[in-house]
Amino acid sequence: MSLAQLVGPFREIGDLKRVHVAGRAGSIADHAFVRAWSALAGGADPTTVADAECAAAVAGARLAGLDATVLHDAGLTRDEARAVRTRAIDEVGAALTDDTRRRLVEAPDPVEDLAHVPPFAHTLVDQPRAGATAPGRPRMIVEPPEDHGEHCWAVAVYGALVAEDLGADPGEAFLLGLAHHLHNVAVPDAGFAGEILLGDHLGSMLERLTERELATLPTALADRVRGLLTARADADTPLGRAFHAADVLDRVLQVHHHARAAAFTAKDALVDLELVHESPVSAYHDAVLTEAGLLP
Repeated sequence: MSLAQLVGPFREIGDLKRVHVAGRAGSIADHAFVRAWSALAGGADPTTVADAECAAAVAGARLAGLDATVLHDAGLTRDEARAVRTRAIDEVGAALTDDTRRRLVEAPDPVEDLAHVPPFAHTLVDQPRAGATAPGRPRMIVEPPEDHGEHCWAVAVYGALVAEDLGADPGEAFLLGLAHHLHNVAVPDAGFAGEILLGDHLGSMLERLTERELATLPTALADRVRGLLTARADADTPLGRAFHAADVLDRVLQVHHHARAAAFTAKDALVDLELVHESPVSAYHDAVLTEAGLLP
């Protein structure tokens, strides 16, 4: 599996940070982040949660909010809804290994139960990320900023999707991605520039704050997360490589998103994306736009 081939699918998955559904707070990514933590805190197996959320993310890259709940409510049977999801997974996940894609197709749908959400999950969804900062330089502001829930969700999904190819466990990679910014529950993000200014205080401060949030989880889950967090120290283990690949890809793809958005033109929508697509009334649409002077 080539990382270069995964950039396109990961970019599409990451765009779920920017897709919203009526009646639901936050982005689809935010909702998935909170939903995953609720399942884990409720005792669900991390690998099962990882498979379900990764399948939803890959399919969601094309289906957006058309998830199983919506499709069932619209009258599709379970098999019909699964067939729709499978087509989306096959379309978006062509660059994934056969084993990974098969695992996603066979995965259950995420359980829409938010009864066990740890309080920190909601706070991380509310906590903006700093974006690109550098010591000694003014902050570069981009709007809208992503939040920590969105970033952690993306790192969890990307990490789980590359895990097997790197010899890591997908469930562990997913759980590590979800948990790697627990300290930002209490610490607003000042970015790399802020971390440098904190100096020797940084390490001990982040460790104390992480432990404070781990204490709110069931003991077994907290112990497992605590053990996985040590993999952030380097990229010498399969888990460390999966995590750091996912983390750096998400950070850079986020910057690419803002650059693409700034450069977007009407021609991109009308020509490349076929905003006014072929239909029985295409000739009339073209005539209207020509008269209005709106064709590129």
